[in-house]
Amino acid sequence: MRHTLRALCACLTLACAPALAAEPPLTLIVGYAPGGTSDRVARLVGDGLAKRLGTPVIVENRAGAGGRIAAQQLARAGADDNQLMLANPAVMVVAPLVYSNLGYDAAKDFQPVAMTASYRFALAVPAGSPIKNAKDLADVAAKDPAFNIGVPATGSLPHFFGLMLGEALQAQPEIIGYRGSAPLLTELLGGHIGYAIDTYDTLEPQHAAGKVRIVAVSGTQRDTAQPDVPTFKESGIDLDGEGWNAFFASAAMPKEKVERLGREIAEIVASPAFAETARAQRLEPVEAGPARTGEIVQAFNEQWAPVIQASGFKATD
Repeated sequence: MRHTLRALCACLTLACAPALAAEPPLTLIVGYAPGGTSDRVARLVGDGLAKRLGTPVIVENRAGAGGRIAAQQLARAGADDNQLMLANPAVMVVAPLVYSNLGYDAAKDFQPVAMTASYRFALAVPAGSPIKNAKDLADVAAKDPAFNIGVPATGSLPHFFGLMLGEALQAQPEIIGYRGSAPLLTELLGGHIGYAIDTYDTLEPQHAAGKVRIVAVSGTQRDTAQPDVPTFKESGIDLDGEGWNAFFASAAMPKEKVERLGREIAEIVASPAFAETARAQRLEPVEAGPARTGEIVQAFNEQWAPVIQASGFKATD
Protein backbone atom coordinates (compact mmCIF):
# COMPACT_ATOMS: atom_id res chain seq x y z
CA MET A 1 0.00 0.00 0.00
CA ARG A 2 2.84 2.38 0.91
CA HIS A 3 4.57 1.71 -2.42
CA THR A 4 1.31 2.41 -4.24
CA LEU A 5 0.85 5.74 -2.42
CA ARG A 6 4.45 6.76 -3.11
CA ALA A 7 4.05 5.98 -6.80
CA LEU A 8 0.78 7.89 -6.95
CA CYS A 9 2.35 10.94 -5.26
CA ALA A 10 5.30 10.82 -7.62
CA CYS A 11 3.01 10.73 -10.65
CA LEU A 12 0.97 13.63 -9.30
CA THR A 13 4.14 15.64 -8.67
CA LEU A 14 5.38 15.09 -12.22
CA ALA A 15 1.97 15.87 -13.65
CA CYS A 16 1.74 19.14 -11.74
CA ALA A 17 5.31 20.26 -12.37
CA PRO A 18 4.65 22.14 -15.63
CA ALA A 19 1.67 23.97 -14.14
CA LEU A 20 3.70 25.02 -11.11
CA ALA A 21 6.78 26.05 -13.06
CA ALA A 22 7.35 29.72 -12.47
CA GLU A 23 7.63 32.13 -15.37
CA PRO A 24 11.20 33.44 -15.78
CA PRO A 25 11.95 36.84 -14.21
CA LEU A 26 10.66 39.82 -16.16
CA THR A 27 13.42 42.24 -17.11
CA LEU A 28 12.63 45.92 -17.53
CA ILE A 29 15.39 47.48 -19.63
CA VAL A 30 16.08 51.17 -19.01
CA GLY A 31 18.40 52.99 -21.39
CA TYR A 32 19.60 55.46 -18.75
CA ALA A 33 21.61 55.44 -15.54
CA PRO A 34 20.08 54.56 -12.15
CA GLY A 35 18.46 57.39 -10.24
CA GLY A 36 16.97 59.30 -13.16
CA THR A 37 13.30 59.79 -13.92
CA SER A 38 13.07 56.81 -16.28
CA ASP A 39 14.79 54.56 -13.77
CA ARG A 40 12.48 55.63 -10.94
CA VAL A 41 9.36 55.08 -13.05
CA ALA A 42 10.57 51.63 -14.14
CA ARG A 43 11.27 50.57 -10.55
CA LEU A 44 7.89 51.78 -9.36
CA VAL A 45 6.12 49.82 -12.10
CA GLY A 46 8.43 46.86 -11.51
CA ASP A 47 7.47 46.64 -7.84
CA GLY A 48 3.80 46.59 -8.82
CA LEU A 49 4.30 43.98 -11.53
CA ALA A 50 6.22 41.66 -9.18
CA LYS A 51 3.25 41.62 -6.81
CA ARG A 52 0.64 41.24 -9.52
CA LEU A 53 2.45 38.59 -11.58
CA GLY A 54 3.99 36.68 -8.70
CA THR A 55 7.35 36.58 -10.46
CA PRO A 56 10.61 38.51 -9.92
CA VAL A 57 11.01 41.72 -11.88
CA ILE A 58 14.52 43.02 -12.59
CA VAL A 59 15.35 46.55 -13.71
CA GLU A 60 18.39 46.46 -15.98
CA ASN A 61 20.08 49.78 -16.68
CA ARG A 62 21.65 49.72 -20.14
CA ALA A 63 22.81 53.31 -20.28
CA GLY A 64 24.52 54.75 -23.31
CA ALA A 65 23.93 56.37 -26.70
CA GLY A 66 20.85 58.21 -25.48
CA GLY A 67 18.88 55.00 -24.87
CA ARG A 68 19.72 53.43 -28.23
CA ILE A 69 21.83 50.62 -26.74
CA ALA A 70 18.82 49.44 -24.74
CA ALA A 71 16.66 49.55 -27.88
CA GLN A 72 19.21 47.52 -29.83
CA GLN A 73 19.15 44.89 -27.08
CA LEU A 74 15.36 44.60 -27.08
CA ALA A 75 15.23 44.46 -30.88
CA ARG A 76 17.26 41.22 -30.71
CA ALA A 77 14.96 39.58 -28.13
CA GLY A 78 13.17 36.38 -29.12
CA ALA A 79 9.65 35.17 -28.38
CA ASP A 80 10.79 33.43 -25.17
CA ASP A 81 12.73 36.39 -23.80
CA ASN A 82 10.79 37.97 -20.95
CA GLN A 83 11.83 41.59 -21.54
CA LEU A 84 10.27 45.02 -21.82
CA MET A 85 11.94 48.39 -22.40
CA LEU A 86 10.95 51.74 -20.93
CA ALA A 87 11.60 54.27 -23.67
CA ASN A 88 10.88 57.87 -24.57
CA PRO A 89 10.43 59.79 -27.85
CA ALA A 90 14.18 60.34 -28.19
CA VAL A 91 14.57 56.61 -28.84
CA MET A 92 11.33 55.84 -30.65
CA VAL A 93 10.73 59.00 -32.72
CA VAL A 94 13.76 61.30 -32.90
CA ALA A 95 16.58 58.78 -33.36
CA PRO A 96 14.99 57.05 -36.38
CA LEU A 97 14.79 60.42 -38.13
CA VAL A 98 18.31 61.67 -37.44
CA TYR A 99 20.54 58.55 -37.41
CA SER A 100 21.42 56.67 -40.59
CA ASN A 101 22.86 53.61 -38.80
CA LEU A 102 20.51 53.10 -35.89
CA GLY A 103 20.71 49.37 -35.23
CA TYR A 104 16.95 48.92 -34.89
CA ASP A 105 13.74 49.73 -36.73
CA ALA A 106 11.38 51.52 -34.35
CA ALA A 107 8.35 50.73 -36.50
CA LYS A 108 9.06 47.01 -37.07
CA ASP A 109 11.13 45.75 -34.13
CA PHE A 110 8.85 46.76 -31.25
CA GLN A 111 5.28 46.57 -29.98
CA PRO A 112 3.73 49.22 -27.73
CA VAL A 113 2.72 47.80 -24.34
CA ALA A 114 1.70 50.62 -22.02
CA MET A 115 2.20 54.30 -21.26
CA THR A 116 3.36 55.36 -17.83
CA ALA A 117 3.66 59.14 -17.69
CA SER A 118 3.98 62.31 -19.73
CA TYR A 119 6.26 65.27 -19.08
CA ARG A 120 6.28 68.87 -20.21
CA PHE A 121 8.84 71.39 -21.41
CA ALA A 122 9.60 74.77 -19.92
CA LEU A 123 11.43 77.94 -20.87
CA ALA A 124 13.52 79.40 -18.06
CA VAL A 125 15.68 82.51 -17.60
CA PRO A 126 18.18 83.48 -14.88
CA ALA A 127 16.56 84.72 -11.67
CA GLY A 128 17.82 88.27 -12.29
CA SER A 129 16.70 88.41 -15.91
CA PRO A 130 14.50 91.33 -17.01
CA ILE A 131 12.34 88.80 -18.90
CA LYS A 132 9.26 88.39 -16.72
CA ASN A 133 6.71 86.94 -19.13
CA ALA A 134 6.01 85.85 -22.68
CA LYS A 135 5.41 89.43 -23.88
CA ASP A 136 8.93 90.35 -22.83
CA LEU A 137 10.20 87.32 -24.74
CA ALA A 138 8.23 88.30 -27.84
CA ASP A 139 9.77 91.78 -27.66
CA VAL A 140 13.25 90.23 -27.54
CA ALA A 141 12.46 88.00 -30.52
CA ALA A 142 11.21 91.01 -32.50
CA LYS A 143 14.43 92.93 -31.88
CA ASP A 144 16.82 89.98 -32.14
CA PRO A 145 15.27 87.01 -34.02
CA ALA A 146 18.53 85.06 -33.66
CA PHE A 147 18.68 85.12 -29.86
CA ASN A 148 20.32 82.11 -28.16
CA ILE A 149 18.47 79.30 -26.38
CA GLY A 150 20.36 76.62 -24.46
CA VAL A 151 19.14 73.00 -24.45
CA PRO A 152 20.53 69.90 -22.69
CA ALA A 153 21.66 68.27 -25.95
CA THR A 154 21.72 68.93 -29.66
CA GLY A 155 19.06 66.78 -31.30
CA SER A 156 17.06 66.40 -28.08
CA LEU A 157 13.35 67.08 -27.72
CA PRO A 158 14.07 70.42 -26.00
CA HIS A 159 16.16 71.32 -29.09
CA PHE A 160 13.21 70.78 -31.42
CA PHE A 161 10.79 72.38 -28.98
CA GLY A 162 13.06 75.43 -29.15
CA LEU A 163 12.67 75.45 -32.93
CA MET A 164 8.90 75.23 -32.49
CA LEU A 165 9.06 78.18 -30.11
CA GLY A 166 11.04 80.17 -32.64
CA GLU A 167 8.46 79.44 -35.33
CA ALA A 168 5.64 80.52 -33.00
CA LEU A 169 7.53 83.80 -32.34
CA GLN A 170 8.40 84.22 -36.03
CA ALA A 171 12.06 84.10 -35.07
CA GLN A 172 15.05 81.85 -35.74
CA PRO A 173 16.81 81.39 -32.40
CA GLU A 174 20.26 79.88 -32.26
CA ILE A 175 19.95 76.56 -30.40
CA ILE A 176 23.00 75.82 -28.26
CA GLY A 177 23.34 72.20 -27.17
CA TYR A 178 25.08 71.26 -23.90
CA ARG A 179 26.27 67.92 -22.61
CA GLY A 180 23.27 67.32 -20.40
CA SER A 181 20.96 69.23 -18.09
CA ALA A 182 23.58 69.79 -15.38
CA PRO A 183 25.96 71.97 -17.44
CA LEU A 184 22.99 73.78 -18.98
CA LEU A 185 21.69 74.67 -15.51
CA THR A 186 25.16 75.78 -14.43
CA GLU A 187 25.31 78.21 -17.35
CA LEU A 188 21.77 79.44 -16.69
CA LEU A 189 22.36 79.92 -12.96
CA GLY A 190 25.53 81.86 -13.72
CA GLY A 191 23.74 84.10 -16.21
CA HIS A 192 26.03 82.93 -19.01
CA ILE A 193 23.05 82.10 -21.19
CA GLY A 194 19.81 84.04 -21.18
CA TYR A 195 17.31 81.33 -22.05
CA ALA A 196 17.08 77.59 -21.50
CA ILE A 197 14.57 74.95 -22.52
CA ASP A 198 14.47 71.64 -20.69
CA THR A 199 11.90 69.31 -19.22
CA TYR A 200 9.70 70.95 -16.61
CA ASP A 201 10.59 68.35 -13.96
CA THR A 202 14.26 69.33 -14.37
CA LEU A 203 13.76 73.10 -14.15
CA GLU A 204 10.96 73.27 -11.57
CA PRO A 205 13.11 72.60 -8.45
CA GLN A 206 15.44 75.45 -9.46
CA HIS A 207 12.44 77.72 -10.02
CA ALA A 208 10.95 76.74 -6.64
CA ALA A 209 14.27 77.61 -4.99
CA GLY A 210 14.32 81.03 -6.65
CA LYS A 211 17.46 80.25 -8.64
CA VAL A 212 15.86 80.53 -12.09
CA ARG A 213 12.53 81.82 -13.39
CA ILE A 214 10.28 79.67 -15.53
CA VAL A 215 8.56 81.98 -18.01
CA ALA A 216 6.12 79.45 -19.44
CA VAL A 217 5.44 75.71 -19.52
CA SER A 218 3.97 73.49 -22.22
CA GLY A 219 0.76 71.56 -21.68
CA THR A 220 -2.84 72.60 -21.30
CA GLN A 221 -2.93 73.32 -17.57
CA ARG A 222 -0.76 75.02 -14.99
CA ASP A 223 1.05 72.96 -12.40
CA THR A 224 -0.84 73.22 -9.10
CA ALA A 225 2.53 73.38 -7.31
CA GLN A 226 3.49 76.47 -9.34
CA PRO A 227 0.17 78.20 -10.10
CA ASP A 228 1.87 81.47 -11.08
CA VAL A 229 3.67 79.85 -14.04
CA PRO A 230 1.44 80.13 -17.13
CA THR A 231 1.29 77.79 -20.08
CA PHE A 232 2.60 79.04 -23.42
CA LYS A 233 -0.92 79.23 -24.79
CA GLU A 234 -2.11 81.26 -21.80
CA SER A 235 0.81 83.58 -22.54
CA GLY A 236 -0.36 84.18 -26.09
CA ILE A 237 2.14 81.81 -27.73
CA ASP A 238 0.43 79.10 -29.76
CA LEU A 239 2.72 76.29 -28.67
CA ASP A 240 2.26 72.95 -26.98
CA GLY A 241 4.23 69.75 -26.71
CA GLU A 242 4.84 66.90 -24.29
CA GLY A 243 7.11 63.92 -23.98
CA TRP A 244 6.33 60.51 -22.50
CA ASN A 245 7.75 57.33 -21.04
CA ALA A 246 6.23 54.08 -22.30
CA PHE A 247 6.95 50.37 -22.22
CA PHE A 248 7.66 48.46 -25.42
CA ALA A 249 8.12 44.75 -26.15
CA SER A 250 10.04 43.13 -28.97
CA ALA A 251 8.07 42.31 -32.11
CA ALA A 252 8.63 38.63 -31.27
CA MET A 253 6.72 38.67 -27.95
CA PRO A 254 3.34 36.86 -28.30
CA LYS A 255 0.41 39.25 -28.66
CA GLU A 256 -1.54 37.75 -25.78
CA LYS A 257 1.39 38.34 -23.46
CA VAL A 258 1.73 41.94 -24.64
CA GLU A 259 -1.97 42.49 -23.96
CA ARG A 260 -1.71 40.98 -20.49
CA LEU A 261 1.33 43.04 -19.49
CA GLY A 262 -0.30 46.15 -20.93
CA ARG A 263 -3.39 45.63 -18.76
CA GLU A 264 -1.30 45.03 -15.64
CA ILE A 265 0.84 48.13 -16.16
CA ALA A 266 -2.19 50.29 -16.95
CA GLU A 267 -3.79 49.24 -13.66
CA ILE A 268 -0.58 50.07 -11.77
CA VAL A 269 -0.42 53.51 -13.40
CA ALA A 270 -4.07 54.10 -12.44
CA SER A 271 -3.32 53.47 -8.77
CA PRO A 272 -3.21 56.39 -6.29
CA ALA A 273 0.29 55.38 -5.18
CA PHE A 274 1.71 55.71 -8.70
CA ALA A 275 -0.10 59.00 -9.32
CA GLU A 276 1.21 60.50 -6.09
CA THR A 277 4.80 59.49 -6.83
CA ALA A 278 4.67 60.63 -10.46
CA ARG A 279 3.15 64.02 -9.68
CA ALA A 280 5.71 64.62 -6.94
CA GLN A 281 8.28 64.34 -9.75
CA ARG A 282 6.26 66.77 -11.94
CA LEU A 283 5.12 63.93 -14.22
CA GLU A 284 1.53 63.20 -15.21
CA PRO A 285 0.34 59.56 -15.09
CA VAL A 286 -0.97 58.24 -18.40
CA GLU A 287 -3.08 55.09 -18.28
CA ALA A 288 -3.00 53.37 -21.66
CA GLY A 289 -2.76 49.79 -22.91
CA PRO A 290 -1.12 48.59 -26.14
CA ALA A 291 -3.62 50.00 -28.65
CA ARG A 292 -3.94 53.42 -27.03
CA THR A 293 -0.17 53.63 -26.51
CA GLY A 294 0.35 53.00 -30.21
CA GLU A 295 -2.09 55.82 -31.02
CA ILE A 296 -0.25 58.24 -28.71
CA VAL A 297 3.11 57.39 -30.26
CA GLN A 298 1.69 57.84 -33.76
CA ALA A 299 0.15 61.22 -32.90
CA PHE A 300 3.45 62.33 -31.40
CA ASN A 301 5.26 61.27 -34.55
CA GLU A 302 2.86 63.27 -36.71
CA GLN A 303 3.42 66.40 -34.58
CA TRP A 304 7.19 66.25 -34.23
CA ALA A 305 8.50 64.53 -37.37
CA PRO A 306 7.86 67.56 -39.64
CA VAL A 307 9.75 69.82 -37.21
CA ILE A 308 12.69 67.44 -36.97
CA GLN A 309 12.86 66.90 -40.72
CA ALA A 310 12.50 70.61 -41.52
CA SER A 311 15.44 71.38 -39.21
CA GLY A 312 17.73 69.32 -41.44
CA PHE A 313 19.46 68.00 -38.31
CA LYS A 314 21.42 64.76 -38.75
CA ALA A 315 23.31 63.08 -35.94
CA THR A 316 26.78 61.60 -36.22
CA ASP A 317 26.55 57.78 -36.10
